Amino acid sequence: MSSNSCCVYFGDKLAAYGFGDEHPFGPQRHHVFRTAFYQQQLEQKVDILPPVTTDQQTLTLFHTPEYIQKVIEQSKFGVGYLDNGDTPAFIGMYQAACTVAGTVVDAIDQLMSTNYKKAFIPIAGLHHARRHIAAGFCIVNDCGIAIETLFTKYQLKRVAYVDIDAHHGDGVFYSFEDDPRLIFVDMHEDGKYLYPGTGAITETGKGPGAGTKLNIPMPPKADDEQFFKVWPLVEQFLEKHQPEFILFQCGADSIKDDPITHLEYSEKAHAHAASRLSQLADKYCDGKILTMGGGGYNHDNIAKTWTAVVDALSD
Repeated sequence: MSSNSCCVYFGDKLAAYGFGDEHPFGPQRHHVFRTAFYQQQLEQKVDILPPVTTDQQTLTLFHTPEYIQKVIEQSKFGVGYLDNGDTPAFIGMYQAACTVAGTVVDAIDQLMSTNYKKAFIPIAGLHHARRHIAAGFCIVNDCGIAIETLFTKYQLKRVAYVDIDAHHGDGVFYSFEDDPRLIFVDMHEDGKYLYPGTGAITETGKGPGAGTKLNIPMPPKADDEQFFKVWPLVEQFLEKHQPEFILFQCGADSIKDDPITHLEYSEKAHAHAASRLSQLADKYCDGKILTMGGGGYNHDNIAKTWTAVVDALSD
């Protein structure tokens, strides 16, 4: 085992997941984080690992074979959309999606084999894609693939997914709405004001999954004060369910001045979440927490938020 308990994944293959320089989700998101990471000398606190590319079989842990076939076809020419107009096809997108998914699965393998306790992947946390369709810049749902990997390969009985991205993690929520093994907690901007319009406080799971899901809609302009007031609910919910592994989606689009959302947290909120979830992971999960960068479209916010998260994870 490395002397560092945390690993961070970087690499151009990971940055290749994006929709071009003009699109909010472009390759620069990876690069601004990497630059800030080295400026703050975080490489002294963590190990750096290269991205890993997986195959079709891994994608079909979560997605339908028909949908993956569509991605493969549209990836050749990069024409049209994969959904109703949010997620444009681009040449090579299948390979890029396989790298996001492969890196997430590699991180799980590293944590489950106890090489590391904690991992951070900047370009991951694509939480909108459904099993049969893309959505909201998400070609695949690596969170869903991670969850299925933990259930099938590692036979875990309780996995927690915690999401503080401004957008509701609808692709994860509805795919596991009736699955009691997934402990789902999502703090997001109220769906009355923001895509995808879901995640009401009344949505708590269905059937056998009833009561295993917690949605916390936040009002537009909610700031650190409101975040810190509500955050204890997250911890109480996780304490109640005692997960064996924590997945954390820390989208930086809930930070003030994001161009497409209206929350106003500072990076202190995300660092606090990372720190507290790490403590809960130590208590229940033998330390295991996989953190995914998620959204965020203001480059300064990405740089300061993701570095603050890595710093908190590596303490």
